[in-house]
Amino acid sequence: MTSGPHRRGALALLAGGAAAACTPRREGETVLRFWAMGNEGGTVGQLMPEFERRNPGVRVAVQPLPWTAAHEKLLTAYAGDSLPDVSQIGNTWVSELTAIGALSPTPPAAADLLTDQFEAVLETNEVAGRAMTTPWYVDTRLLFYRTDLLARAGFDAPPQDWGEWKRAMHGIKRVAGGENYAILLPLNEFEQLLTFGLQTEEPLLRDRNTRGNFSNPGFISALAFYRSLFAEGLAPLASAAQISNVWTEFARGYFSFYFSGPWSVGDFRSRLPASFQSSWATAGVPGPTGLGASAPGGSSLAVFQSSPHQEAAWALVRYLSEPAVQARFNTIVGDLPARKSAWDIAQVERDPMLEPFRGQLERAKAVPKVPEWERIVTEMQIVAERMVRGEYTPETAAAEIDRRADRLLEKRRWMMEQGRAV
Repeated sequence: MTSGPHRRGALALLAGGAAAACTPRREGETVLRFWAMGNEGGTVGQLMPEFERRNPGVRVAVQPLPWTAAHEKLLTAYAGDSLPDVSQIGNTWVSELTAIGALSPTPPAAADLLTDQFEAVLETNEVAGRAMTTPWYVDTRLLFYRTDLLARAGFDAPPQDWGEWKRAMHGIKRVAGGENYAILLPLNEFEQLLTFGLQTEEPLLRDRNTRGNFSNPGFISALAFYRSLFAEGLAPLASAAQISNVWTEFARGYFSFYFSGPWSVGDFRSRLPASFQSSWATAGVPGPTGLGASAPGGSSLAVFQSSPHQEAAWALVRYLSEPAVQARFNTIVGDLPARKSAWDIAQVERDPMLEPFRGQLERAKAVPKVPEWERIVTEMQIVAERMVRGEYTPETAAAEIDRRADRLLEKRRWMMEQGRAV
């Protein structure tokens, strides 16, 4: 899954990136076209001089793109036979790009790139057990919380299971007072409920990912827990658009628990006053009986089948996957490296706000790898909001999500019946 803040894109840098991409080719030179999105698109060029020094006769033309346009642009380029040699992609796009035959699978000579990785992140890059892309940077969501209000509520450590978490939220609501709440769960976002749902032992899709499996007892329990947070007045009935400023509302105590990823660490530090910095921290996601799972996110590096420069393209992927290079990129843009050894080189875990992300990534659980997945979780979110507003019970909501998922997966079932891979 691509991470939220990277969708802001490096729009101001598009013109400069386009100019670089149009630099005339020198005789005998191989020019690799590399598309990169968001903050990475505006900064990865800083890593290219060393790659070009190591690979004489190869030049990398970086084309920055905004995340909002990237998916459509890749599909349009595929249809027009104009894909780049290499591209950064969201890891939830891997199955779709595999299904249309766009990706060049990881060759045996590059198999070592798949070591030293977070298992759940690596799984998001695989289709039918074969690596189709290479993790570049990683992220996941966990809890940002108010340490001061949690302490005033009588808790000296962040909660680790749902029961303790519910007690802590009720305590926080009491001490925060007024019209304040304990947690923000925007009704127009699916990520929070998906995180609760990932605590179940059951898969979210069944029958070779051709039907929904949301009516399993674990997911129904997750729906019930989610609904209870609104029913008990712990979460506001609000969408993200109704929250004027997340950081301001967090600082004034409107909510004290907030799901987000590593990109928010910098935001909280830059947007909140120095006097407030000791009043917040990050912690792992509570599960039903202990610390639980979350979805792995981040971006991957894709080499396309249409590239005439396969050897050079994989050399670029290898270079960007080197732990030392990933550690350097961490210092440039702040992304969490995909390679675990790069965390040690960059000393990421010396930052107390980033340290919990390592444990959360180790507990991450990959979501189903079907092209329809993002549409399925959107339908899940729509049904869940209607449940929170009283239209469904957790059981009937789960059945409705299954019905909608089954409809979206109808073509996949037909292709499976025809013996065709999806």
